[in-house]
Amino acid sequence: MSQLTIDDVDVAGQRVLMRVDFNVPLDGDGNITDNRRIEMALPSIRSVIDRGGRLILISHLGRPKGKVQASMSLEPVAGELGRILDRPVLFAHDTVGDDSRAKVDALDEGGIVLLENLRFQPGEKEGDEAFAGTLASYADIYCNNAFGTCHRADASMVAVPQAMSGKPKVVGSLVEKEIEYLSGVISNPQRPFVAILGGAKVSDKINVINNLLGICDQVLIGGAMAYTFSLAQGGAVGNSLVEPDKVELARELLQRGGDKLVLPVDTHAGDAFSADCHKQIVPAGQIPDGFEGLDIGPETGRHFAAIIHDAKTVVWNGPMGVFEMPPFDEGTKVVAQAIADTDCTSIIGGGDSAAAIAQLGFEDSVTHVSTGGGASLAMLEGKTFAAVELLDQKT
Repeated sequence: MSQLTIDDVDVAGQRVLMRVDFNVPLDGDGNITDNRRIEMALPSIRSVIDRGGRLILISHLGRPKGKVQASMSLEPVAGELGRILDRPVLFAHDTVGDDSRAKVDALDEGGIVLLENLRFQPGEKEGDEAFAGTLASYADIYCNNAFGTCHRADASMVAVPQAMSGKPKVVGSLVEKEIEYLSGVISNPQRPFVAILGGAKVSDKINVINNLLGICDQVLIGGAMAYTFSLAQGGAVGNSLVEPDKVELARELLQRGGDKLVLPVDTHAGDAFSADCHKQIVPAGQIPDGFEGLDIGPETGRHFAAIIHDAKTVVWNGPMGVFEMPPFDEGTKVVAQAIADTDCTSIIGGGDSAAAIAQLGFEDSVTHVSTGGGASLAMLEGKTFAAVELLDQKT
């Protein structure tokens, strides 16, 4: 980690523009149903206000596509943040308008204002320089504390820090921690180093598989994408979700991976996508017509768990089956339990894997749970992020 952090700069009396990821779930009444993303931003927020900084928070919520939508307002987030901090959090009803400017100008030392949803402005997704320039003019220091959007080129991630040339541009503790694990640990892992990849599509994770085959000792494949590999081996996949146009690619990955690429040996199949369907356990590649693979089978679960047990570093991205629908959550449970039971360095790559770990109560039994599904995948591919690279480096 070579970027300056918010703790490295003097914020007393300075206005700090902090990009956070407050893309929290809201119910139909506008109530926050899961505030973990707010909680995870707190260390850097407190670092600024406890040292007398004037904090301007910016975030997106949902996909309003450049239009104001009341159901995606960040106002409930301002209320929740104020409740957690037990202090007032101002809310600006626009992003680059009169209200935001007035509330930014009125900030006292230790004060906080949250601006309205960045994505209500078309300029955010377009990377618009004028929009970015206005945001940049609000502050003396820029802080990127939004790992979930670090792989994007949104205005608040790239154009804003570019517009703040000559001013301090730093990372928050959340981004610092994510990079430490997803880049630092993976670049120099303790071995055996095992990656577990699940999810629906090979096409979503081609680059991840390619990159990890070059650095891992074993790559375990689960989820629906395993059926495309099975098809590439000449297996019968019934009605399973497959990508016929990726079969040749799967063959190439199988040839390149050799013994490193570990596929399921059995499958939990059903005759419909429902919990009460007719079910059977069949050998991999022998799914009968009228059935579809919905989870790895028990023998595969035991095999994967044994490999995980011997690992020193584990990275997991993607469920092993339809984990939201028992009994097809069993494979994901077995993998999660195996990771939780080891004393290895374990990194959970956001998205559904993070949801599964939380749902099963294993968050405190793993080393790191990423806050960004897409960003963690991009980092596992070996990508660098412009949103991080353009920030100030430690000397």
